[in-house]
Amino acid sequence: MTDPDRYGPWAVVAGGSEGVGAEFARALAGAGINLVLVARKPGPLEETAASVRALGVEVRTVAADLTDPASVAAVTATTADVEVGLLVYNAGANTHGRAFTQGTLAGFQGVIDLNITALLALTHHYALPMRERGRGGILLVGSLAGYVGTSTEGVYGGVKAFSRIFAEGLWAELREHGVDVLELVLGVTRTPAMERAGLDFDLPGLHVSEPADVAREGLAALPHGPVHVVSGNEDVVAMRSTDDRARLVAGTEKVLRRLLSPR
Repeated sequence: MTDPDRYGPWAVVAGGSEGVGAEFARALAGAGINLVLVARKPGPLEETAASVRALGVEVRTVAADLTDPASVAAVTATTADVEVGLLVYNAGANTHGRAFTQGTLAGFQGVIDLNITALLALTHHYALPMRERGRGGILLVGSLAGYVGTSTEGVYGGVKAFSRIFAEGLWAELREHGVDVLELVLGVTRTPAMERAGLDFDLPGLHVSEPADVAREGLAALPHGPVHVVSGNEDVVAMRSTDDRARLVAGTEKVLRRLLSPR
């Protein structure tokens, strides 16, 4: 169970309305940690908040699009009167999954703002007092996409690679100050977001993780950063570390097209 003395009394979960984010919320509530849940859609956000409140903790919600610069101020204002011991940044979808020459710069900027700009702003805001207190945690949810580029995930893969390298640097900076930092690398996970993207979870040989398992594993790995790959995806990371990048990219492209092919 997550230690509320180390990571409480409050946690912020960005992307906390469904899937892995909602499971993070439930696991943290089970440990007695109060929550600020941030998500774009008010309906699912309030439904998750109600289910978490039933576990006996306080819950605040912020319905905000983290690509909007005003969203960061809304989140930090909501936590101005409480002590945040844990930030879970689970908001990081590929909101503009297109080939670069077939998309728009505005669309790709949204991917960057969600996965880098807001991530940096919230991490900077909460990491400073954690360092001063000498305790706390930053958990950034990453992706296997950050290990290879493909035709429709060039920008998304790039921002996820940034997140992982940033997490490693932040871990190196904060580990001597009592603050844990972890990049939790997800593979294919049975979430509503991935279902909406049309992923074929039944593809032969594909490892599919369950959100509750991912959340539990991530919280258990938090003290052991800087990077943890969700179980079942270790071989993929090893394969994607090859120096033969042309072969890797071409092969990954074929797999991705099968994964996203119409059923």
